[in-house]
Amino acid sequence: MPRWLPRALLLAFVLLGAYQLTDWAAHKLFGLFTMMLVAFFVSLAMEPAVDMLAARGIGRGWATGAVFVILFGCVAGFLAALVTLLVQTVTNLLRELPRLLNELVDFVNHHFHQHFTTDQLRDRLLHDSNILSGYAERAANNVWGLSSTILGGLVQFLTIALFSIYLTADGPKLRRTICSLLPPQRQATVLHAWDLAIGKTGGYLYSRALLAVISAVAHWVFLAILGLPNALALGVWFGVVASFVPTVGTYIAGILPILVALTIHPIDALWVLGFVVLYQWFQDYLLQPRITARTVDVNAAVALLAVLAGGALLGAVGALLAIPATATVQAFLSEYVTRYEVAEDPRIERDEHRSRWRLPPGRAGAGPVAGAPGSDGDPESKGGNESGGQGTGEGDERAGTGDGNERTADGDDTSS
Repeated sequence: MPRWLPRALLLAFVLLGAYQLTDWAAHKLFGLFTMMLVAFFVSLAMEPAVDMLAARGIGRGWATGAVFVILFGCVAGFLAALVTLLVQTVTNLLRELPRLLNELVDFVNHHFHQHFTTDQLRDRLLHDSNILSGYAERAANNVWGLSSTILGGLVQFLTIALFSIYLTADGPKLRRTICSLLPPQRQATVLHAWDLAIGKTGGYLYSRALLAVISAVAHWVFLAILGLPNALALGVWFGVVASFVPTVGTYIAGILPILVALTIHPIDALWVLGFVVLYQWFQDYLLQPRITARTVDVNAAVALLAVLAGGALLGAVGALLAIPATATVQAFLSEYVTRYEVAEDPRIERDEHRSRWRLPPGRAGAGPVAGAPGSDGDPESKGGNESGGQGTGEGDERAGTGDGNERTADGDDTSS
């Protein structure tokens, strides 16, 4: 047996054990890593407001506390409005359920020539009471799981809030500690990247908050005009969800107002749907480009790809953090990636009118563009080409008759 074989086997077992230990620790600490990542982005978003208050002479600790109190107040107000809205919506739905069932039965009987009655539906439900009891038993068994999920979510929220406060209040100390571990030539790069992350993340949050306020006010006014109950709560719900949930936020936010409209006046649901579509078009093409032009300017396709990738990696948290992270990386790359000036070329814009009358740079001797001056398709310059001896056929014959110089001059005058 070779002398190196026992040591090689021992090293392989050690490496395998280290890999297994690392994999186990990574799975156990993945949730903590996700919470720390969210807390870091929250601290980046809060730091511009804290810096503004600190510049006015307020201590950084007090400034951090004031900003997070305002943030928690906004979150608590949104949750209170949401809970109130859900409770009242469910209450209205249960109260209007008999009327809606009668209207549904009348609709089915009228359009499908049936003879159903609500009594038949009630008897059918009572006959299949075992199905209902099965649903009730499963729901009762899931109560404990739901309660533990809510409690776990509350613990995660408090953990993220605590780390966010610490990272924001001790931001300068954290940056100084990290820079002390780097050589001087790397410190400026790290601080510049940190500034970009603060600017892009804060800009994303504040631009979305502004869009949420405008959307909430617009939908509140419209729903109040329609006479829907809890118009303010519905407007706040729509503004927050549509602005902060990427890609599908508008569709999720529009479900609740439409359900409320269906329980009051079903025809109003169509008005709500139409207003949601029109406002989304107004926000996407007119309002949002002006607000986010100087904060988070990410291409729509890139933003969608980032949201999908973030959701695949970290779930809902990754989808929420994908756009500011992508904007930060894009801004950082724009600082260090060399870009060159692009020459005018009609093949870039694929503009038919421009490509007919302009030659690409460097293509002057490669033959004329179809329809351009000097080409066979241009009737005004056809004579010039033929007479100058550059054409074929009749132009070559005329060039050889002795008056080619005169016709060449005529051709030049025509081309000019």
